[in-house]
Amino acid sequence: MLNGELGICVVGSGRAGMIHAVNFAKNVPGARLVALADPVRETAQAAARQLGIDTCFSSHREALDDPRVDALVVVTPTKFHRDIVVEAAGAGRHILCEKPMAMTEAECDVMIEATTRNQVVLQIGFMRRFDAGFMRAKAIVDSGEIGEVVMVRSNTRGPSIPQPWMYDISKSNGPLAEVNSHDIDAMRWFSGGEFTSIYAIGGNYRCPDARTDFPEFYDNVVATAAFDNGVQGMLDGAQGVGYAYDARMEILGVKGCVFIGRLRDDAVLTCTAGNHSGVEPLVESWRGLFSEAYLNEDRAFVECVRTRGKPRVGGHDGKMAVKVVAAGNRSIRDKRIVGLAEVL
Repeated sequence: MLNGELGICVVGSGRAGMIHAVNFAKNVPGARLVALADPVRETAQAAARQLGIDTCFSSHREALDDPRVDALVVVTPTKFHRDIVVEAAGAGRHILCEKPMAMTEAECDVMIEATTRNQVVLQIGFMRRFDAGFMRAKAIVDSGEIGEVVMVRSNTRGPSIPQPWMYDISKSNGPLAEVNSHDIDAMRWFSGGEFTSIYAIGGNYRCPDARTDFPEFYDNVVATAAFDNGVQGMLDGAQGVGYAYDARMEILGVKGCVFIGRLRDDAVLTCTAGNHSGVEPLVESWRGLFSEAYLNEDRAFVECVRTRGKPRVGGHDGKMAVKVVAAGNRSIRDKRIVGLAEVL
């Protein structure tokens, strides 16, 4: 650390990468953005100019050779996550890795082992756990106000058509990974249990360009799930809906229900007998809806590194989301319920 500040390099200068980069450049105490890394050097240079920094690299390996870099924020396509994280851990760098954590459960295991062996922090980018509304809802659930949790339901629907590379499920793991990883993690968080089985159906309704070359691609998915503690789960995801960025959740208990999110912002609504309270303060993008959550996530990462504390959301959480995605994709393909124990 230079002058007591954690030196950060953001690997990947796309939309999510720039959210983290802006945060670390301006708004995260105890840390400073020292570099960007992106294989498209022009992209990295343009981003560096925008952020007022003078160092950009063509790869994460160059960043690991820079003694000013104490930690990497990994915001690349998922297929690169394992190698970057393992190499960063081997170089003694701490890591904040965006979701999905990896392509397979086995890759997650390799990443967890490398970071544990090298005693570095591995935090996974499930920023909803740092969102004020989601945290308030979790506190309500944990207080017992709605009683024992019976069912969790979550949806994320994005307004834009997916990038063409996402059409190949073997490279992207599909919308369950790219869109619904956040829902899967939130469902685990609120249910207090682990997925034991999932039944999912998918279809391509909005992406005609993908139908011939990528018949397995789906832009709409609906799933039901069972958890090991008896809680029931439902999830739906979509890409290219056009109308808004739509992220909502319900936690149903024996005495009431907590609602998170509305099309008109990130309100939380609790309904119990004799009590109906809520605020409805159109959401166009996840970048605006969860901007504070990203900032809180980045601040928590730095604090975790400085105190050598346990991340609020770590490698196991990333791994379990990847495992559920694999089971869901198998369920879509085989048209049957798939147990999580089947997925290796």
